[in-house]
Amino acid sequence: MKSMTRTPRLPALAILAILAIVAGAAGAQAPAPESPVLVSGTVPDEASKAAVLARVRELYGAGRVVDQVAIGNVVQPPNWNGYVQKLISPNLKLISKGQLKVDGNNVTVQGEVANEAQRQQIAGDIAASLNPTYLVKNGLRVGASEQNLLDATLARRIIEFESGQAVIRPSGLQILDEMAAALLKLQGRRVEVIGHTDNTGLRESNLALSLARAEAVRAYLAGKAVAPAMISVSGQGPDRPVADNATAPGRARNRRIEFRVVE
Repeated sequence: MKSMTRTPRLPALAILAILAIVAGAAGAQAPAPESPVLVSGTVPDEASKAAVLARVRELYGAGRVVDQVAIGNVVQPPNWNGYVQKLISPNLKLISKGQLKVDGNNVTVQGEVANEAQRQQIAGDIAASLNPTYLVKNGLRVGASEQNLLDATLARRIIEFESGQAVIRPSGLQILDEMAAALLKLQGRRVEVIGHTDNTGLRESNLALSLARAEAVRAYLAGKAVAPAMISVSGQGPDRPVADNATAPGRARNRRIEFRVVE
């Protein structure tokens, strides 16, 4: 009788992020708990598992991450761990109701994004971070009309602050008055206000400044009858530029506030 050997299968690693809003009785807005980020699949050893979980916890926060990663008899392509680390990037936080699946050399990303530019950028960044042996499937789609309402209201304008401070300038307050009116139309949807800076100065200082500016925006909107529970805030500092920081106009565009509908 011939002996039979089993060929190990390639590893499958899935990261599932579902963002949901919880509404109170009679349609009243209630605080929405941070939804879980499920990490599941099979990797060959504890080191690979620990590296993946550490990266996801760094991105989303340790309290949100649910560990369902198993250790098994699987084979990794060369430098698989390194490529997975690149895939778990801040761009994933632009995706709602999303899933990133890495099955050997096959990568699939699904979920909703705010606009077509983000859809193409995220998939392009994923492909650029991998070598040509990887196949990327872009299953992202542009989100619902609520995000379009916020994008149209902001209309690519920049909410300006006093230099190096979280003090909103009068021109920014006028824009926020319009944003408040738009937010009141969303009927219970939850929105994240995200602060961004250019790359001038220390990254740590810019991260703190971007968060402080996002919090200043939330405080102003609360004074315009937007429920604080509807708004979450984060600061991305210089990590997600939309323009070239080598020019003054580019740095001005990168110093911005972003509004993103989350579920």
